[in-house]
Amino acid sequence: MRTRGKQPDVPAPDSPWSEIVPGLWMGGHEFRGHGGRLELAVVRDEFDLVQTLLRLPGHGPDPGVEHHVWPIPDGPLDGTQLAGVMRLARAACDALEQGRRVLVRCYSGYNRSGLVVAHALIRQGRSADEAIRLVRARRSPWALHNELFVDYLRAGLSTARLLEELTE
Repeated sequence: MRTRGKQPDVPAPDSPWSEIVPGLWMGGHEFRGHGGRLELAVVRDEFDLVQTLLRLPGHGPDPGVEHHVWPIPDGPLDGTQLAGVMRLARAACDALEQGRRVLVRCYSGYNRSGLVVAHALIRQGRSADEAIRLVRARRSPWALHNELFVDYLRAGLSTARLLEELTE
C-alpha cells in the first residue's frame, strides 16, 4: 500500500490533534512540539473512539478504547476504500450523537483524517465547501491539501465510489 512519505514543503502540525466541532477531533502520529522538535502523538484514553487511517506501533490507544483501523493511501482510493471512509464517518457521527469524544487520525492529521472528518460534517448537514473550510480553519491551512480528496468531497463520496467502481 502506498502512503504519503514525508514532504519537506508540508510542515508538521503544531499540535497532536485539533477539535473541529465539539467532540470531533482530527490528528496525526507526530507534531512539532516546544522548541520546534518533532514529537510523537500517542493516544491514551483521551477519546472514546479512535479511528486510525495509518497505524504505527506504539501510538495507542489504550486497551479498552474503541479503535477502528482502516489503512488507506494518501492518494487515489478504490471503491472499497471509499466505502470504508464512509463507514468511519457514519461511526463518528453515531458516536458524536451519543456524546462520545472521537479522534480521527492519519500520519500528519491533514488529508486522510480530513477526508473522514469532512465527510462526517457533510453527513451532519454542512456543504462540502463549508466542511473543507472548517477542517482547514480548525486543524491547519495544510489540511486537505490533497486536491483529489477535495474533489471526492465536492462530488460526494457515494458518487466518487460509484465512479471508482466503474473503472475497476
